[in-house]
Amino acid sequence: MTAVPGLDPVVRAALAGHVMEVLARACPGSGTDLRGSLARGTADPYSDIDIAWTVPDDRFGGCVDRAGEVLARVRPVMSLRGDPESAETPGHRLLFVAFEGLPPFWRLDLDVRAEPGAAPSAPAVRHPWRPAASALANGVAAVKALHRGDPATAHALLTRAYPRVGLPPHPSGHFPADLATLAEAATALDSSLASQAAALTALPLP
Repeated sequence: MTAVPGLDPVVRAALAGHVMEVLARACPGSGTDLRGSLARGTADPYSDIDIAWTVPDDRFGGCVDRAGEVLARVRPVMSLRGDPESAETPGHRLLFVAFEGLPPFWRLDLDVRAEPGAAPSAPAVRHPWRPAASALANGVAAVKALHRGDPATAHALLTRAYPRVGLPPHPSGHFPADLATLAEAATALDSSLASQAAALTALPLP
């Protein structure tokens, strides 16, 4: 099996802690909590980072709008996109963040919620869902599944990713070629994703 370099859990834990500190400082009265496998102690080197950020209801909109700016204080942000399922939910936004210079597996899933009990302010800007970026994220998840010994899940992830970049939902099952095809189609659809596409195809496969 080909190892993926740079997957040091100590580095990831320090990153998560830094993110939580920066978010809490950026919005007085807010709080952060680690969620998911990192919080449960079940993470493997490929696990992403899940953080909940609970903010005062009257600052909810501003916190969502400034999330990218705030997170750039941790390290440069490569991409930020919103989850479409939370886009219209009052007091809730789920944001997906990729930082530059980190393993693509270590995406930050930031769950921003207003404190319960009042009508939260609405964000002035909604971070749009980007189909091509979502497709590349599926590609990264497919590589993660391969390293976890689950090619069936990897194939299913690529099958869902392909239509998001205009491809038929029929990857060949030859993963190096399928990932290259996905990266090329995503870049053709959104040239700003070139660096993310390159990061995907640079990932070693098992």
